Amino acid sequence: MSDLDQQTLWSAVDGHPTQAPLADRMRPRTLDEFIGQETLVGEGRLLRRAILADKLQSSIFWGPPGCGKTTLAGIIANLTGCAFEKLNAVTSGVADVRKVLKDAQERRTRLGKATYLLLDECHRWSKAQSDSILPAIESGLVRFIGSTTENPMASMTPAIVSRCRVFAFQPLSVDDVLLALTRALADRERGYGRFPVECEEGALRYIARVADGDVRTALSALELAFLTTPETADGQHPKPYRYLSLAAAQESVQKPILKLDEDLYYDMLSALIKSMRGSDVNAALLWYARLLYAGVDPKLIVRRVIVHASEDVGLADPVAMLQAHAAAKALEVVGMPEARIPIAQAIIAICTAEKSNSVVKALGAAMADAEQGGFSAVPEYLRDQSYAVKHKDTPQYLYPHDYPGHFVRQTYLPEGFEDRVYYHPSDQGNEIKLRARMERRFGGAEKP
Repeated sequence: MSDLDQQTLWSAVDGHPTQAPLADRMRPRTLDEFIGQETLVGEGRLLRRAILADKLQSSIFWGPPGCGKTTLAGIIANLTGCAFEKLNAVTSGVADVRKVLKDAQERRTRLGKATYLLLDECHRWSKAQSDSILPAIESGLVRFIGSTTENPMASMTPAIVSRCRVFAFQPLSVDDVLLALTRALADRERGYGRFPVECEEGALRYIARVADGDVRTALSALELAFLTTPETADGQHPKPYRYLSLAAAQESVQKPILKLDEDLYYDMLSALIKSMRGSDVNAALLWYARLLYAGVDPKLIVRRVIVHASEDVGLADPVAMLQAHAAAKALEVVGMPEARIPIAQAIIAICTAEKSNSVVKALGAAMADAEQGGFSAVPEYLRDQSYAVKHKDTPQYLYPHDYPGHFVRQTYLPEGFEDRVYYHPSDQGNEIKLRARMERRFGGAEKP
């Protein structure tokens, strides 16, 4: 019987051993073990200071899967002197919330102890569920931590978001995921450190890349590769060992095995993008054909085509975006191999279109202002009038369709931002017409 058969791999839950997947066993237990998110929990950062001082207030952890949101909440549970409760928005209801709040009230009354409430997938909560916890958050009865993969500004009730500090988690880098994999192989208590293992060069990095920033996916792939790889013996090793090959890594991560080196895949995709931006039809078609021949999922290609129809063409030729979406629809409805033709048509349309990056630049400038904050209230005449209280001196909203040309000049920007200019039409293609239209309306090509 092998060492693996003799050993039970387990993690401790409430002091009792229990079977658990590798990804669960290898969850970081301290801030020093936590991987990535240096801008949030690096030395001296606000979130780290708040956790160490046990002063973290109600927060929302927002980010992609496997980037450490729930793990960090667990670390907070280990470090804090507060009680810690956990609910899942999919399975919990108002009754569950009430029980948590009742227990929290008893703790505060009898022990003077605060309570953290972690709510996984908090964007799935209804308005009624959200409203049930608002008073407890406001009074400090519970310190709420919501974990979500969806933008809370759009997916959650404003009342909850306004009472929480939102921390945006970023996808982990390839090196971050690779560190998690190497730790799992070296850890004798929770990982595979007791077992002789050798990895083919590039095997772990392949898993780290394809996992796309998701440590859970990467560790699950490593576990599958390890458990399905038999022990082998040879004269070069004192005892039987497992050899994790690149082929085993490719199979275990459950993504299409490319007929090209992973580095080459990213380089060729970059070459396709740059060829479209550079208007070289022949080069773009060749890189596209090579990617198809290599077995790349065409959805990956179409996604880039759609993005660059806006990023590099934009309003200079709006038809390019229609072509890109038509290609995506053809892939969905018709499938491969027939859909490769409309995809090629979209690539040609983007290559031959007039180029402009004005949309990207306009969005970047607006996002920079949005991130800085400091906005005044929405002007009263721009608010939803179905519930607004009208005052005598409030300026009236001017309905554009009541005026010649269906246009009337009025201020739509908030106070303090009246002079902002984000969109600068280029001198390419359709944007020439847009510039002329703006000149007619505003007396200037770019500013009202």
